[in-house]
Amino acid sequence: MNAEELRARQAPLKERYRQDPVSARVVSDARGDYRDPGITATIEGWAGPVRAGQHPATGGDGGDACSADLLMQALLGCVGVTFRAVTTAMGVAVDDVELAAVCTWDARGTLGVDRDAPVGVGDIAVTITVDSDADDGRLARIAASTERYCVVGQSLASPPSITVVRRG
Repeated sequence: MNAEELRARQAPLKERYRQDPVSARVVSDARGDYRDPGITATIEGWAGPVRAGQHPATGGDGGDACSADLLMQALLGCVGVTFRAVTTAMGVAVDDVELAAVCTWDARGTLGVDRDAPVGVGDIAVTITVDSDADDGRLARIAASTERYCVVGQSLASPPSITVVRRG
C-alpha cells in the first residue's frame, strides 16, 4: 500500500469521525477462561488460544506464556503497524525492518516480598531497526509520530480498572 491508497482508505473514516465523534469509539475485547489446569488462564487469540501462566521467577515452569511477554508482543504489534502506517503516510521507504521490545519487572513486587518493589513492568524499550534513506531528523519525527499514535503504547500510561462480579 502506498500513501495515496492509505489516505483514500482513511479519508472517509476521518470525515465520518469529524462529523460524528461517537462513531469513532471502538470496543476491543479479549476473552478467556480456566479451561486448562494449574495457575493459568487461557485467552482466545487471533491465532488460537494462548495459555498464560506464571513466569519461572514467580513459580511457573516456563511452559506457559508470561503476561509480560504477551504485553511486549501486543506493544510490538501495535508499534509495528503504527510505524508502517506512519512511514507509508509520509512516503518514507523502509526496508529490512526489525522490531524489538524489552522490559524489566521486579518479581519481588508481584510476589509481595517487598512492598516497596514495584508491581508491573517498567523501563520498556522499543527499538525499530531499518534500512532507509531518511535522515536522522525525519526518522526522529517518524519515531515521535509512532509513539504518539500507538494505542497500546499510549494505554500503558494509565492502568486499567479491574472489577470482579459474582455470576448469577
